[in-house]
Amino acid sequence: MDTITTAAPNNALRERMLQDMTMRSFGEHTQKDYIRHVRSFAAFLGRPPDTATIEDLRRYQIAQHERAISPATINGAVSALRFLFGITLKRPEMALGLVVVRCTPKLREVLSVEEAARLIEAAPGIKYKAAFGVAYGAGLRVSEIAHLKVDDIDSTRMLIRVEQGKGRKDRNAMLSPHLLDLLRQWWREGKRRGVMLPHGWLFPGRSCTDPISARQLHRAVHEAAEFAGIRKRVSPHTLRHSFATHLLEQDVDIRVIQVLLGHTKIGTTAIYTKVSTRTMQAVASPLDRIFSLMEGPKRTASPPG
Repeated sequence: MDTITTAAPNNALRERMLQDMTMRSFGEHTQKDYIRHVRSFAAFLGRPPDTATIEDLRRYQIAQHERAISPATINGAVSALRFLFGITLKRPEMALGLVVVRCTPKLREVLSVEEAARLIEAAPGIKYKAAFGVAYGAGLRVSEIAHLKVDDIDSTRMLIRVEQGKGRKDRNAMLSPHLLDLLRQWWREGKRRGVMLPHGWLFPGRSCTDPISARQLHRAVHEAAEFAGIRKRVSPHTLRHSFATHLLEQDVDIRVIQVLLGHTKIGTTAIYTKVSTRTMQAVASPLDRIFSLMEGPKRTASPPG
């Protein structure tokens, strides 16, 4: 009798992998991504992934390149499969043939101060205006904005508590007086609507017991950008990029910006120096130096005759 195989990881293997990731404090999004990549590999294989060979992994990566899969997706699959075989299945030799693709980092899209003001002003309602204000005024990630609670706003110390941000790290973000005023406007409106629960979400979703979704925030930003006539490709994360870039242009120390953004490595924060206009403007072009040298003698030369 033929054995029927499945194209998805079996439940026992999936649960074991989830347990291994939980023990290592992997975030919810990372866990979902890893399971998704393993499921994709199993679908390619046509049988449970724990029966794979090194040659199967090689064929899978070749197929990914032939399908023009993005480097980020390929590298995500490499990380997931390395974890599956190296940690969960205790077969580290399987991961030796997996190849990481070099990614060329793209220049980040940044709004000007005037564009950021127009985008926030064009927000579809006070809730989204306050959420945009948190993204641009405090530099929070989309997921961090969505999971803010009312009690996370510390108006006494003028701080925003970010609990279990990226990498499951807690940190404090800045709270400016104008941002506090904007949040209070939304809090009063939310109370009037009956959606602002005591100790509840600062930005409730369609149900006041659930937080706003990242998809809702993305849609609101796109709607506001269109209304404001901004032609750049923007997302909620664009406001975070703009926050960091504008601080850098105000000569704020890059290490301070690193802490505010919650970056583990200074190199991640240094990416913003590539889009800072003031950083470029502070450098004298060699062409300007040549022209200054050429013009110098002209000023001191005596007129003929």
